[in-house]
Amino acid sequence: MKINTRTSSFMLFILGAVLFTLMISILTLPASAVGSSSGAGFVALQEAADTYGYAIMGLAVGAGLALGIAGAGAGIGMGTASAAALGAITEKPETFGKSILYVVFIEAIAIYGFVIAFLLVGYIPQLIPVH
Repeated sequence: MKINTRTSSFMLFILGAVLFTLMISILTLPASAVGSSSGAGFVALQEAADTYGYAIMGLAVGAGLALGIAGAGAGIGMGTASAAALGAITEKPETFGKSILYVVFIEAIAIYGFVIAFLLVGYIPQLIPVH
């Protein structure tokens, strides 16, 4: 039986996404679900949803999209550029420096997405009201 690598990669991606979603949903249970009460100065996001919930959700979704799209784009670009760089280095070893430089530029795109995601997530504590 021949195993299709594209199909198996897609299935592993879906499995990882499902497990990640389950892990995040368990970690973000409301405080009342796990039996602890809110401490002084802490407001659960469910209580703040009427005023700041959509802003917090928008920042979280924006951070996820920034990181996900930048990572996926950098991964696709890294795959094609690395393959071309290895082919060029094999034919002409003097092109090693230029080839590595192009790969580094593509890696910077993923780092930019990571920085933007951290900047967006950094605004979330400012939106949560403290009582």
